[in-house]
Amino acid sequence: MDTLIQQLINGLMLGSIYGLIALGYTMVYGILRIINFAHGDVLMVGALTSLSGMQALTRFFPSMTPLAALIVATLIAMAVCALLATGIERFAYRRLRNAPRLAPLISGIGLSVLLQTVAMVIWSRNPLMFPQVLPMDPIAVTHGSAAHPPAIITVTGLVTLTLALLAMGGLWLLVEFTRLGRGMRAVAENPRVASLMGINPNRIITLTFAIGGLFAALAGVMMAINYGSASFSMGFLPGIKAFTAAVLGGIGNLRGAMLGGLLLGLIESLGAGYLGELTGGVFGSNYQDIFAFIVLILVLVFRPAGLLGERVAQRA
Repeated sequence: MDTLIQQLINGLMLGSIYGLIALGYTMVYGILRIINFAHGDVLMVGALTSLSGMQALTRFFPSMTPLAALIVATLIAMAVCALLATGIERFAYRRLRNAPRLAPLISGIGLSVLLQTVAMVIWSRNPLMFPQVLPMDPIAVTHGSAAHPPAIITVTGLVTLTLALLAMGGLWLLVEFTRLGRGMRAVAENPRVASLMGINPNRIITLTFAIGGLFAALAGVMMAINYGSASFSMGFLPGIKAFTAAVLGGIGNLRGAMLGGLLLGLIESLGAGYLGELTGGVFGSNYQDIFAFIVLILVLVFRPAGLLGERVAQRA
């Protein structure tokens, strides 16, 4: 039982990060019907910008505590990624809104390669150590026994899970109960009619990309804190997995992206943990990435609309 609880805790932590990233995919798809494959690299820029921000703050403000430097650097990274995401929309996708769907797909892949190359030039190709600011002291969740250690969660993991859930809940409230959220839903339904009602579709789409950038930066910092490093290539695989989570929950569906992210994290954690036990350690955490793609194949074959169904309007 302790092992199961531990795997559930690990899965929820991982899934909450996937959910944050998946929200960026699903919001953009819900409005523009395109998949922004450069979204994972916005996450990478957020993590590396936060690292550089912390280094600069501790250098020029020696009296600043590491935790305060992390908070300020994260806010800076979120602002940078919001600007980057709006720039991506303006220069890579705006002219391709009415183009065949293959055009924005190729544009996104090319932009992903460009961002990785620029990041490699700026921050080097080697992984950079991310300062361990939050405590890694374990907190026992169960009592355990001599034969079976208790299930634990670290302070870093608890903060990650809490912030991710709060951010996802806050976004859902924003979309459902605010004027901006109504504008997003109206543009997703029909941009032309929305503009006749006084809504500026370009502004709504830009803000949608900016919000996705904010969430990607937060997810990138969370990943860097939990794994202790950041690199120019760190956003590719989480980006693909988050896309899988969005498809699993139902592309274009905010609740589906949240649910898909959490489920994918649980599937990876439980699959890697128990597969490792069944195979005597031959298969384990090193093979957990395969589960995301197995899930993607199964969903596309048996339920292409996702668990909660796609939430996109049928435009005339």
